[in-house]
Amino acid sequence: MLGQINAEMVYELVLSLGAFLLAMFLTPIYTYFAYKYKWWKKQKTVAVTGEELKVMNKLHEHKIKRHFPTMAGIIFVIAVGVTTFLCNWSREQTWLPLIAFVGGAMIGLIDDLINIFGHKSVAGLRAPVKFLMISVLAVGMGWWFAVRLGWTGVYLPFVGLINIGVIGMIILFAFAVVAMSNAVNISDGLDGLAGGLAMLAYGSFGVIALMQGQWGLAGFCLTVVGALLSYIWFNVYPARFMMGDVGSFALGAGLGVVAMMTNSFFLLPIIGVLFVVEAGSSLIQIVAKKVFHKKIFISAPIHHHLQAKGWEESKVVMRFWVIGGVLAFIGIFLALGGGII
Repeated sequence: MLGQINAEMVYELVLSLGAFLLAMFLTPIYTYFAYKYKWWKKQKTVAVTGEELKVMNKLHEHKIKRHFPTMAGIIFVIAVGVTTFLCNWSREQTWLPLIAFVGGAMIGLIDDLINIFGHKSVAGLRAPVKFLMISVLAVGMGWWFAVRLGWTGVYLPFVGLINIGVIGMIILFAFAVVAMSNAVNISDGLDGLAGGLAMLAYGSFGVIALMQGQWGLAGFCLTVVGALLSYIWFNVYPARFMMGDVGSFALGAGLGVVAMMTNSFFLLPIIGVLFVVEAGSSLIQIVAKKVFHKKIFISAPIHHHLQAKGWEESKVVMRFWVIGGVLAFIGIFLALGGGII
């Protein structure tokens, strides 16, 4: 048994290294076309609630002037897709997270293409359209998860397995995928922030999957970690490019599926705590402005609020990474102590 674990760990590390090297190889190809054809991201000038985004645009004025490309998430999406398809294909363990990863990426890609090549006043797909598209994908995968793979119970740490039935599982699965897709997307606002937090989260679920004996799923998680290491190399401040929706939706959708497949749904808000905080701060701001006609934060999500309070961008990112790392460790500990592993 120990020999099998050692062999599987070595193979999964090879998968991670392979994805890293492939992403490093693809990066200059992407960079050449992105800068040549000016794949600049159009910044949003109006908030969801309708007012002008004065604070955020002032904070990121240097980026708007500098012009650097978006849609770089396509690099790690290709790296993860190719590595998984060729070296780690499993109907039971990697088919679903890969579909989520690629499916989320396709939705984000449509948004990015509209942002780059559409009319100058259009910053991408309308939010309700993106929500509908990711919801359809999530419900379809939830059906496969509950009906074809037979998952109808969710594990509550320190309590045990709770059977919620097919319909309940489809709803819960869809919620995890949609919520994380939007949360990672909202978090992608500072150089290195979303990529670093996603790497920590995937690494944590990879450890949980490994200790559960789900070798294929663990390999998928570590493949994502390897590809993200390459991305972060170029995305730390000052970023050479940004992942765009193609990257954030892929990471979020895949993360939601991985949490469900490790039966760790209730650990997702802990391991992905800052994604929850980022999305929650935006929701609180919207509700406060619509209902009470006042703002809770200077600017939302919370990383913009901290910038407006005087925190340097790199300080926000590094401190969020530290918090994410600590909570990732706590999540693994709870998985061990709570009976998930």
